[in-house]
Amino acid sequence: MKIFSLPMVLLCCLLTGIGLAAIAQTKDSTNNRGRWGVEGRADKISDKISRQVGLNRDQYQQIYTINADIIRRMDAIRANTELPKKDRMQQFKALETERSQRFKNVLTASQYKKWNDWEMSKKEHLEEKMEKKRQRKQATRP
Repeated sequence: MKIFSLPMVLLCCLLTGIGLAAIAQTKDSTNNRGRWGVEGRADKISDKISRQVGLNRDQYQQIYTINADIIRRMDAIRANTELPKKDRMQQFKALETERSQRFKNVLTASQYKKWNDWEMSKKEHLEEKMEKKRQRKQATRP
């Protein structure tokens, strides 16, 4: 009886493993996007802005809608591989300018100033980071 049960246990384990692998491969990857989908990214950005400038519910919803629209359009630009890099960057810049103008219509003057100052500090921080990376890269070159 012991000889018969060992192969059966191994066979069951093998079949279970194959079944689980098949299920894992058939799942649609878009279901697993979570916060990284358009709505999730818009929610994350809107949450950060809300904490930074203190949005009310109505403002939050309007900011969320603007962010979702801009993110969708940026994704479409990113997906267009035939577009030259320079044109792509110009379109991204135009979308950022549009976002800023649309935010101006939703936020109060003090909120807009807080948001704008926050955006500028993020850009400065990013530029510093890029400069450090550039310097490290040059230091490693002979």
